[in-house]
Amino acid sequence: MENWKQYKRKGLSEMRPYIKGEDLTGVSVSKEDNPETDMGMIARNPKNYEDKWYVARKYFEDNFEEA
Repeated sequence: MENWKQYKRKGLSEMRPYIKGEDLTGVSVSKEDNPETDMGMIARNPKNYEDKWYVARKYFEDNFEEA
């Protein structure tokens, strides 16, 4: 069962650029993403700095701007 709905963010997101060659241990990266060639962003949960994930460059550019 897939009940997808659209949601918008209420707050700010904390992100920084991916640095080529950096160790991504502890960062969730989807199998479809390739940080080495994409050079996207690393996001973190502002309430739990250990919760980090990779954000693809195109998705970031389409959906985020600096506050």
